[in-house]
Amino acid sequence: MAKPYQIKDWLPITKDEVKSRGWEALDVVIISGDAYIDHPSFGQAVIGRIIEQEGFKVAIVPQPNWKDDLRDFKKFGKPRLFFGVTAGSMDSMVNHYTANKRLRSDDAYTPGGKAGFRPDYAIIVYTKILKSLYPDTPVVIGGIEASLRRYVHYDYWSDKLMKPILIESGADLLLYGMGEQALRQLLHLLAKNIPFQSIKNIPQTAYIAANKEVLSENDWKQLSLDSYEKCMKDKMSYALNFRKIEEESNCISNAQIIQQVGEKWLVANPPFATMTGKEIDASFDLPYTRMPHPKYFKKEPIPAYEMIKFSINLHRGCFGGCSFCTISAHQGKFVASRSEKSIMNELEKLIQLPDFKGQISDLGGPSANMYQMAGIDKNICATCRKPSCIYPVVCKNLNTNHHPLLAIYKKVAEHPLVKKATIGSGIRYDLFLDSNKEKDKQNAHTLYAEQLIRNHVSGRLKVAPEHSSEEVLKLMRKPSFKKFLLFKKRFDDICNKYSLNQQLIPYFISSHPGCDMADMAQLAIDTKALGFKLEQVQGFTPTPMTLSTVIFYTGIHPYTLKPIASVKTLQQKQAQNAFFFWYKKEMQAEIRHLLKSIHREDLAESLLNYKAEKQSSKVRINKKKQFKKN
Repeated sequence: MAKPYQIKDWLPITKDEVKSRGWEALDVVIISGDAYIDHPSFGQAVIGRIIEQEGFKVAIVPQPNWKDDLRDFKKFGKPRLFFGVTAGSMDSMVNHYTANKRLRSDDAYTPGGKAGFRPDYAIIVYTKILKSLYPDTPVVIGGIEASLRRYVHYDYWSDKLMKPILIESGADLLLYGMGEQALRQLLHLLAKNIPFQSIKNIPQTAYIAANKEVLSENDWKQLSLDSYEKCMKDKMSYALNFRKIEEESNCISNAQIIQQVGEKWLVANPPFATMTGKEIDASFDLPYTRMPHPKYFKKEPIPAYEMIKFSINLHRGCFGGCSFCTISAHQGKFVASRSEKSIMNELEKLIQLPDFKGQISDLGGPSANMYQMAGIDKNICATCRKPSCIYPVVCKNLNTNHHPLLAIYKKVAEHPLVKKATIGSGIRYDLFLDSNKEKDKQNAHTLYAEQLIRNHVSGRLKVAPEHSSEEVLKLMRKPSFKKFLLFKKRFDDICNKYSLNQQLIPYFISSHPGCDMADMAQLAIDTKALGFKLEQVQGFTPTPMTLSTVIFYTGIHPYTLKPIASVKTLQQKQAQNAFFFWYKKEMQAEIRHLLKSIHREDLAESLLNYKAEKQSSKVRINKKKQFKKN
């Protein structure tokens, strides 16, 4: 039986909670765009717990009101060390707007899913408020919004290039990526009374320098990007900047990256090495309650928490390198995996939650089946600049052994209080579709597929083929659609073998750069032939620091330098999206019209049986004429 929680088990969010701890003042105040959920899946909790563990006094201001007299920003006064600012678990613009730039009516990180509790460009808004109230107090920014906007970047919602977020916001220091290692080093230096403004050499941080004298005291090599002004004049410069950044981030040994903006310089120090098992365990083993703050107990549920409350994250990072995805840009290309001990310790805490009923909703990560996978020969990885270890083919130097993951599944499933453990994260099926029988057996590929489908699917298994067009898939850095067909056959065979009534749920994207209406029509035809009526679909949303976004903005592929067309108007996007819903009668006339407009009526015949419909209509007319004659 779990011990009852006390209010002091959470980090403080009110003045009374601070006073109850006997604190007169705080060392750090965290401002966040999310509601406070004390769980390792939410960045503000992780950062807050690390600050606490290092011996500092910290409080959180979740979702402050930025429209009133700013009392939320003032309530704790001036912290001794710095303010920490994050937009939350999502970029605030992705959180607020659809791919069609329509305002969303919900926010998964707020009680009841209610929208409107954080501003657009939240980090900029929060930081400017803090700087107006406490101009001499340093502001440290982090989280995905800060991380992916650290360089000159294209912002889809304003349709323009924006300066680095450090300049736009006026913040003093940026911690990019997951941030724990950089934060600990910052705290250690501040504990030695080293002045904040003199701290320039922490890896995985970025800052603004007043002039080009930005060479650090470390022996880092340096990589210079084209300036903001040059990118504004020349889209090719912006495209080539992205290639430099991506290739550099794919290496084990990285450079310090600098970029001029007016008279100032952005300086982004190279990242820390990928976390060891011990380091990532340290973040997950902190004393989280795994629940929202008691402030929310009488409010409606927080959707993002409800989704993950009975899940366990096994690893971070992703070597998939998908063109449209921000995971590797933020968490890194190399996978950091937790130990079995840390995972099982978290399971013991999870099963003590008041409403646990024996169901684990996920044992996964950014991709469900990359646990403990890495390069076999690290010397090869040290110089490799490829963005993906599995595209266009799985690298021969990649360890794809699924035995460690199966051992975790087995250990969790055997717990006496666990009735079923399912996998909710997306599966990379290209990691275990091996035609080499020896490798298949050695790496448990077939065994993994069978164990997964037989024991760890709760009716529906998510996968993400994303498209059926080979050309579009190349631009996405996704495997051939033939791989999906192979996996579907294996899925169906295993379901039939064990008499399982389960569904495969594929995810698809419309309006990706390089995709046209004919591609979407063919996707509809291909998935119809497989018996799918698609549910999990989305339009491409350009987000900072992805290859797809660079192509969308510049019209150029940074690696091939070839022109790539993208649909950009709302009408064009809606037209592509329509093909997902060919099975709805109300959409079929529009689809026929769209195909006629591109002179591809032949596709309407395959997709909608349109030719047969026209023939049957003529038969009816002829019969009517014959009836009148008689």
